[in-house]
Amino acid sequence: MGTKTVDEAADEQAADLTKTDASDDVTETETETDTDDDAILEDGLDAGPDAGPDDAVAKEGATGVGQGAGAVVAAVLGFVSLSGSWIGTIAGARQTLVGQLQTSSSASVAHQIQAVYGDAWQATALWAGLFALTALVVGVVVLARPAFGNAGPQAPWIKSVSWAGVVLGVVGLLLAVLKYTDALLGLPSAS
Repeated sequence: MGTKTVDEAADEQAADLTKTDASDDVTETETETDTDDDAILEDGLDAGPDAGPDDAVAKEGATGVGQGAGAVVAAVLGFVSLSGSWIGTIAGARQTLVGQLQTSSSASVAHQIQAVYGDAWQATALWAGLFALTALVVGVVVLARPAFGNAGPQAPWIKSVSWAGVVLGVVGLLLAVLKYTDALLGLPSAS
């Protein structure tokens, strides 16, 4: 009973080596995790005593979420100012109806054109200008955000989309002013 065959001895030795390798792997894994946690603490991204690497990633993502959303909102508002909005269309249609109701049939042709079409055109331009101005303000706020507070660096796509919102806002505001003042596609003369 006390004697072991060569095969049994080899199996026992292989099992001992496997146990040793497994304990070495655990030690290496713990060391790598400690190193990752130390890097997180050095970056100042630790959320508390139980925070891990995922918490650091969540903090980095949270700082850019609001800025990214603001950049997208600025770009969309700038696009809407150029393409037209539902509220601008409704305001123009309402102004057309008001002009038709308030204009008598004995009024001059120039007055009828201005009351029915000109005021509606200006109402649409006014709403487009409001959307453009909002896009411009939101885009500038997003671009200026890192200068105020501890926001960290902005992702390049946030800057790009914010600049797109600012440019679309400026172009939309310029076109709205030109439409409102009849410098762009003014009403035809009634003479």
